[in-house]
Amino acid sequence: MKDVAHKVVLITGGHSGLGKCMARLFSQLGAVLVLWGTNATQLRAAAEEISRETGNAVHWFAVDVTDRALVYRTAQAVQSPPFELRPLLTLRRIGPVDILLNNAGLVSGKSIFDASYDDALAERVFAVNTTAHLWTIRAFVPEMMRRNEGHVVCVSSAGAMVGISGLAEYCASKSGAFGLNESLRRELKSRGCDGVHTTVVCPYFFNSGMFRGVQSRIIPIMDEKYVAECIVRAIREERQFLGLPRLIHYFPLFLNAVLPVDVLDKVYDLFGLSKAMHSFVGKAKI
Repeated sequence: MKDVAHKVVLITGGHSGLGKCMARLFSQLGAVLVLWGTNATQLRAAAEEISRETGNAVHWFAVDVTDRALVYRTAQAVQSPPFELRPLLTLRRIGPVDILLNNAGLVSGKSIFDASYDDALAERVFAVNTTAHLWTIRAFVPEMMRRNEGHVVCVSSAGAMVGISGLAEYCASKSGAFGLNESLRRELKSRGCDGVHTTVVCPYFFNSGMFRGVQSRIIPIMDEKYVAECIVRAIREERQFLGLPRLIHYFPLFLNAVLPVDVLDKVYDLFGLSKAMHSFVGKAKI
C-alpha cells in the first residue's frame, strides 16, 4: 500500500463528519494535513484536536469551495512561496498537494415539488457537490501533472448510480462529480500522467449528521468511521472505484444494464429507496 507519511493531504469539508474521520486516519499515518471548510471555529478545533492526538502538522483554511477566486487564491498560498492571502496574513508554503480529497458535500433533503423547496439551496448543492470539484482540480492538479505524481479523490455517492426519491438535486450533483472524475482520469491518461491517480467513492447511506433520520431496508446504514477507513485504504491501494458496501460496488451497474425499467423500480422499492427520505431530519451542511 502507498505510504502517505509526510505527504500533503488536502481534505475539503475536513472539519467535521466523514472529512474529520479521514483526516484523523491520515494524520495517524504521518500525513501533513490541510483542512478546508467554511466554519473557522470548527476547523481550528478539529486541527488542534487531531494534531494534539497524533503529533503531526494540521493546517486549516476557511474556504468556501464554491468561491472560485478564493479557491485559486488559497491554493496558491498552500503551494507557493510566502504569499499574502489577505492584509496582515502572510502564509509560509506548505508544499505541493499530494492527495486532493474532494469531500465537502451538501443536501437539501426535500422533494423538488415540496412547497418549501429552496431554489437557492438547490443551486448551492450543485455548486458544492459538483462545480467545486472543478475549481479544486484546476487549482491543484496541474502541479501534480508537472511532477507526474499525485492523487485526486472524489467522494460521490451511490445516489450517482441510483436515483433516490427526495434526493433529486443531490443525486444529479453527485452524478456530475462522478462524470467529472471519469473525464479527469481519461484526460490524465491521454496526457501520459500515469503517476497521477484518481479514486471515485460511491457510498450508500452512513450515519453522518447529513443524513440523520434516513431509513433503509435490506442494506444497513453504515458507520461513518468504517466508511472513512475503507476510503483511506482504497486511496492507499490506488483503487479507481470504491462502492460501499460491497454490494454497491457492482449491483446498481449490473441491474441498470440488464433489467427493464419497471422491474428495476420494483427492485429499488424493495430496498426502500422510494421512502428512505420520508424520515429525514438531517441538516444541510458542508
